[in-house]
Formats: sequence, C-alpha cells, structure tokens
Amino acid sequence: MKRSKELVEKRKDFVIDYVKRNQNKQMKVIVTELMEMLFLSERTIYNIIQG
Repeated sequence: MKRSKELVEKRKDFVIDYVKRNQNKQMKVIVTELMEMLFLSERTIYNIIQG
C-alpha cells in the first residue's frame, strides 16, 4: 500500500520534533519510544532522522 506524501511528511516532522524535544535522553531510548508509538522499525526511524 502506498502512503500519501502528506502522511510521510507529517511522520517525518513528528519524529524530528520528538527527537529535538527529548535530546536529554539517549538515542536508543528515543528510538525505542518512537518504535512503540508509531509501529516503525528501528531502521526506518534512523533513516528519517538522518534524512
């Protein structure tokens, strides 16, 4: 199933904003929280962050 470009951008913005708001935590903890919230793989989250 293809995702709409708008949803992909919203997801990307959310992930980046979440990382910025939680900079005091270790990256592994942030990624684990995002994985649980968004049901994304660790690799997908790191790709968004590095994006």
